[in-house]
Amino acid sequence: MEGIIGGRTASDTPGLDIAEQRAWQNFLDAALRLYATMNRSLVDEHKLTLNDVRLLDLLVKSPSGAARMGDLADSLMSLPSRVTRQIHRLEKQGLVVRGASPDDGRGVLATITPEGRTALAGALQTYGAAVRTHFLDRLSRPQVAAMGENCRRISAGLKSGANSAKIGRV
Repeated sequence: MEGIIGGRTASDTPGLDIAEQRAWQNFLDAALRLYATMNRSLVDEHKLTLNDVRLLDLLVKSPSGAARMGDLADSLMSLPSRVTRQIHRLEKQGLVVRGASPDDGRGVLATITPEGRTALAGALQTYGAAVRTHFLDRLSRPQVAAMGENCRRISAGLKSGANSAKIGRV
């Protein structure tokens, strides 16, 4: 019977019923709007993108204040070439420096500078306020907990799926 999926009404998206498509569209719309809103606030106030803040935060949280470029790309779920361009831009701003890895001369480390730490501290204030205003304040405490758990489960499934795909290629 066309238009029915397991007793549910099919949507315009093959394999999804109307409720599933609506839930997905609402999630995608909210995630993209939230990303754009936070990114715009950070750029306007600090000349840093949301990804810049994430990268600087990774560096500041590392024991040495440094990380290998490939590890940053993995953590940011970004292409190495994109992270290289991002680091180059942050380097021009004096927020990071690049250098050879002391453990492996072929590896390149990005290290946060004192100016980078100062810039990050200010940007994190804006970031935290934006998370509160645009995410937390719109949900009840139980909704926040449920959202956190649901997103954790989705992320864990995607990570294990990515690891399975990597294992399958080896």
